[in-house]
Amino acid sequence: MSGIIGKKVGMTSLFDASGKNLPCTVIEAGPCVVTQVKSDDVDGYSSVQLAFDEAKEKNTSKAMMGHFKKAGTTPKRVLVEFGRFVNKHQLGEIVTVNEFAEGEFVDVVGTSKGKGFQGVVKRYNFKGVNDATHGQHNRLRAPGSIGASSYPSRVFKGMRMAGRTGGGRVKMINLEVLKVVEDKNLLIVKGSIAGPNGSYVIVERWN
Repeated sequence: MSGIIGKKVGMTSLFDASGKNLPCTVIEAGPCVVTQVKSDDVDGYSSVQLAFDEAKEKNTSKAMMGHFKKAGTTPKRVLVEFGRFVNKHQLGEIVTVNEFAEGEFVDVVGTSKGKGFQGVVKRYNFKGVNDATHGQHNRLRAPGSIGASSYPSRVFKGMRMAGRTGGGRVKMINLEVLKVVEDKNLLIVKGSIAGPNGSYVIVERWN
């Protein structure tokens, strides 16, 4: 598995050859710096660590400053390890969108928008009691029964109830790369990805 780190720019649309309007997401992917190359002999597994987006020195620990200095680069905000790259990379090398080609399929990992504590209607699309007559009072968005009293005399684990919504890791799989804009480090993929504009994403490609 190889890939690249990026930042979600926003959504737009493109027309295909048949004139169909395709929704797509623009990702500012890279350039990323190879900050560590792990091998089976030394580390027990093989991977390549990439770093993305500039960070201030005052916000970077001395240990990480030494880590970046070893790679010959400035401090970065995000570091991600990827499995075996098809192309062999050396420490300090730059990885760009040139690694990708139009028409191939990728997985994109992002962090969904956090929505705080929400009820079952918002969280799980429950429809509530729908009928406000026959003595119903303040029950339009209630969850209803959550179990019997005699047996099992408890609430089963995994019961869909109110709670914190969003803010989790979400992977969108098999998104087609519609366009690669090399001079602006942009990847345009078909469909939507999780997270707000400006959030960091990981683009994965299975080789």
